[in-house]
Amino acid sequence: MAGKTRRNFTDEFKAETVALLESSDRPLSQLSQELGIEQSILRAWRRKLRPSGAQSPRPDTATSHGHAVTVPAITADQAEIRRLRRELERVQMERDILKKAIGIFSGPVK
Repeated sequence: MAGKTRRNFTDEFKAETVALLESSDRPLSQLSQELGIEQSILRAWRRKLRPSGAQSPRPDTATSHGHAVTVPAITADQAEIRRLRRELERVQMERDILKKAIGIFSGPVK
């Protein structure tokens, strides 16, 4: 294993990467390639950081004391604003993760 150095990632970087993976429409393989991180490592981070059996809730329902409650319909403008806010949040998260990745990859070579 000459020439290979082990990279250490902060817990914050791992959490942000998993959040990006969960919120992004991109497959794990694509995100792995973009960040230069093995797919198996991303899967392990996701498994460790995601609560067991947790799935993202459906956007049209909410829970109240364990019972599903239908959320009132929203206007097209409200839906567009929500979509744009989610997209902005995802893009900002991507930017922050890429900034951190650049810092990690351009760090001192040991």
